[in-house]
Amino acid sequence: MTNRDDELAVLARGLDQAAALLGSVGDDDLDGSTPCRDWTTARLADHLVAAPANFAQMLRGEDVDWSAPTTHADTEREAAFRSGADELLAVWRDIGDGEAPIGPDWQMAEVAVHSYDLAMALGRSTADLDPAVAERGLAFMQAMLKPEIRGEAFGPEQAAPEGADSYQRIAAFAGRTVTPSR
Repeated sequence: MTNRDDELAVLARGLDQAAALLGSVGDDDLDGSTPCRDWTTARLADHLVAAPANFAQMLRGEDVDWSAPTTHADTEREAAFRSGADELLAVWRDIGDGEAPIGPDWQMAEVAVHSYDLAMALGRSTADLDPAVAERGLAFMQAMLKPEIRGEAFGPEQAAPEGADSYQRIAAFAGRTVTPSR
């Protein structure tokens, strides 16, 4: 396997676990709070559903308005996400080495942070999530996300609790307050 094959295998696992989390969101969960400042579970889920298709557009060189409101995915969240995830992976397979503006670790960071957010919103543990996704995403964020460019999307880095797993560490780096119990 090439390095790109390894990267895409990890990304695919991250996309699969995010899809499973989205598939477990029920109507009773939608108004719940999340670690994302001022976001309900519905808004987080809609944002997460839109992310793979947006990344695929970006990789094809198309303009993406990341601040545009996302479409509400209703009960088809998992299917809509999987469709975007399949599109994203297909675009990656079609891109030659060195042709992408940035590697798949950016998508892993997005998926890992929001998988953490969604797991917390649903009262789930991150212990069963693939640590390689969050570890690669965290390495990317630490290299790219400097304090002066955090903007509104990420708060200041927080301390991760002792013994934190990789999802707790990436969430803390992204500005989430992480408690030791999860």
